[in-house]
Amino acid sequence: MTAPPAAAVPQGGAVLVLEDGSRYEGRAYGATGRTLGEVVFSTGMTGYQETLTDPSYAGQIVLMTAPHIGNTGANDTDMESRKIWVAGFVVRDPARRVSNFRAQRSLDEDLVNDGVVGISGVDTRAITRHIRSAGAMRAGVFSGADLALSADEQLALVREQASMAGKNLSAEVTTAERYEVPAAEGVERVGSIAVLDLGIKRATVRYLSEHGFDVIVLPATTSVDEIRAIAPDALFYSNGPGDPAASEQQVVLLRELLRDGIPYFGICFGNQLLGRALGFGTYKLPFGHRGINQPVLDKRTGRVEITAQNHGFAVDAPIEGVHDAPEGFGRVQVSHYSLNDQVVEGLECLDIPAFSVQYHPEAAAGPHDAFYLFDRFRQLVTDRASAGSASAEGAN
Repeated sequence: MTAPPAAAVPQGGAVLVLEDGSRYEGRAYGATGRTLGEVVFSTGMTGYQETLTDPSYAGQIVLMTAPHIGNTGANDTDMESRKIWVAGFVVRDPARRVSNFRAQRSLDEDLVNDGVVGISGVDTRAITRHIRSAGAMRAGVFSGADLALSADEQLALVREQASMAGKNLSAEVTTAERYEVPAAEGVERVGSIAVLDLGIKRATVRYLSEHGFDVIVLPATTSVDEIRAIAPDALFYSNGPGDPAASEQQVVLLRELLRDGIPYFGICFGNQLLGRALGFGTYKLPFGHRGINQPVLDKRTGRVEITAQNHGFAVDAPIEGVHDAPEGFGRVQVSHYSLNDQVVEGLECLDIPAFSVQYHPEAAAGPHDAFYLFDRFRQLVTDRASAGSASAEGAN
């Protein structure tokens, strides 16, 4: 591969402005103009394309802590959704040329085509250390004509935007229409699974199919009656952006379906919504967990997993002990927790067939330590079906 086309390499300066008044001057990268969002950092050393196309990053200006970005270019295979979702992109050293046999184009081209305003040539280590101390905050990237705005005007625009707390972004990233992916050929079919798309990644749908599920992907606004009409054998809530406290519709839906006894598996946002459905609270983390190197302890096995994560909110539940769910779903325990800061990373219901994790077991571009969770869920669904068949035969 050669260098990115000249049309995809913007000229001129750019500035990253944080709501506390901090300013970081660099060069324009990607599209030029103005973008606003919450600035966060991702510690992944690989997988920048999967990060950019993860709908969970909607509304966020993502800073990559790895210094060299774009060297393997971009391709259609590694797209985790239909487009780039990040609000903005911050890197230190963008690749001057692409060198990978899988590359179909440069990353610069994708950023320009999707209108993603970015900045390069800044000290990403210094910005990361600042965010770790002060917390994730509202920010803006300004380039092109918007670079000419005064510092006061730029800061005012940054501070006028709404914070991530209280935002419901599911409607922006969900599928517009229901679609289905049958169980993969050569795999024993388990049954059908209703998947509520809150910002799902393609790898998740693929792995559910490869584990024997007929996958029915549904918009975030799907009602309980619509799901009951499908009569799925299982339910799945995906990852997604925004504040779980602003997704009451999906929480109420989940409570109804848990009472129906349907087996449930949730990841990332789906973990937070299970926590709220059970009656626990959620809260905003200072700077969140983002990247593919987050250590988590599985309390059941004592095994440490290196996981892929992207979340800025967490479930407020005691790490130790078994507790009664405030909403009357029986006993619940925290199954996994972060070894960095003891944040809840998983919930397990002991009296209903439901569990969830805060990370991404599909591990697109990340480690595969947590891949076993798909097998665990498959076993939960088949055990539930077997128990139901045995009860029916006994009644006859």
